[in-house]
Amino acid sequence: MAQFDPVAATAAYLAVLTPAQHAKAQAYTQGGHWLLLWGAIVAVLASWLVLRSGVLVKVRDGVEKGSPKPIRVAFAVLFIDAIAEFVLNLPWSVYADWWRETAYGLTSQAFGGWLGEQLMSAAISAVLFTLLLVGLYTLMRKAPKTWWLWGSGVVALFFVVVMILAPVFIMPLFNKYQPAPPGPVRDEIVAMAKSVGVPSDKIFIFDGSKQSNRYTANVAGLGSTSRIAMSDVMFKKDADIAEVRGVVGHEMGHYVHAHVFIFAALYAALALAGFFIIDRAYAPVARMLGAKHVRGLSDPAGFPILAILLTVLGLVSTPIRVSITRIAESDADTFSLEHFNEPDGLAKALVKTIEYRAATPSKLEEVLFYDHPSVGGRVRKAMDWKAAQAKVDAVR
Repeated sequence: MAQFDPVAATAAYLAVLTPAQHAKAQAYTQGGHWLLLWGAIVAVLASWLVLRSGVLVKVRDGVEKGSPKPIRVAFAVLFIDAIAEFVLNLPWSVYADWWRETAYGLTSQAFGGWLGEQLMSAAISAVLFTLLLVGLYTLMRKAPKTWWLWGSGVVALFFVVVMILAPVFIMPLFNKYQPAPPGPVRDEIVAMAKSVGVPSDKIFIFDGSKQSNRYTANVAGLGSTSRIAMSDVMFKKDADIAEVRGVVGHEMGHYVHAHVFIFAALYAALALAGFFIIDRAYAPVARMLGAKHVRGLSDPAGFPILAILLTVLGLVSTPIRVSITRIAESDADTFSLEHFNEPDGLAKALVKTIEYRAATPSKLEEVLFYDHPSVGGRVRKAMDWKAAQAKVDAVR
């Protein structure tokens, strides 16, 4: 019997897509890299316009006349800033998040539906991030020398709380989650979950095709809010049991290995470094931008300055942030292969994601921009696993 060749098997999986499809995926993916830069420029420009308009200073002064309580002032100013920056960024969002997705066939959502969801998302984000920022500004006032240290802990706590609450209070606002119907798929997932200690009482299929044509699934929440969810796109693209096992097994890996807490800790470390830099850079940047009526770092009317610094730091730290996620994704692949042994199922599913993530980037491109390992690399890993298992089975 011929020996299994993982290189040839990987090539065969990638050849499922035509050269034209691979070229389109590469154009979409590499164009997305440029969006990071242009999106950051648009965000900086929006923050600068809000700062130069003086509207936040007027809001601050107006609220202080009626109620000098710093928390009320901060909430009012930051909420107005969130609305103003959303409006200024909206034309870019229309292009980057709707028009471009439509042009590449990655969404079938009408503009009206997309805009309605953007408005709802903006309202939720305005409330949540205003609360987070009010907490940070309170720290700036109470502990001006060490706020950046405590602030990183606040960011970590905020991240975990949102991850716990989102499946119950936020995600259902955008999609309809229905219990997976009785049958082979549900039975298989229940058995998988029980075998690795993942809660098995909440297994859903959601209408992900409403927003996107991307093949995806997730395990979200913690404790009583935990649930397994598969986009209906998976089944519209003919996912079989092997694919379900490979993909859902991957998502279970995130849960079992507590990646949400690892992300929280690592993002807290990034926040710590970023806040430390902002603490030192804020004053000279404020002078450079001519923010004459801003009273200092703890003045919420100067938030656009902080937003500009966060945007620049976020852009510069992109390779670090995507690498954190990419390493976790690789770990989840390993978990799926080790516990559910579906290399072909995982490979078949991965090939269906190439349309929005080019399969064979250069190593430098992958390190700088990819928040998942390349599909080519992931399929090769699955095929190497298959080859290794074949040798083990032969010995047996």
